[in-house]
Amino acid sequence: MAMTLRLPAELDEQLEALAASEHVSKQTIVTEAVAALVARKGRRRELDAALTWALEHDAELLRRLEDA
Repeated sequence: MAMTLRLPAELDEQLEALAASEHVSKQTIVTEAVAALVARKGRRRELDAALTWALEHDAELLRRLEDA
């Protein structure tokens, strides 16, 4: 799907330089960056859910260990 991305001039220059050094398009760099961000945020949500589950599931055990 097409979209327009407006960047500050300095960031656009940095993106241009990065794309040139990697021998890829700016679109490729932006696409990879967005994919990495989506993956990282997804992992963060999974870790938060796992931590919440562990804290709730093992709450009594954690309280006993705290008192030990």
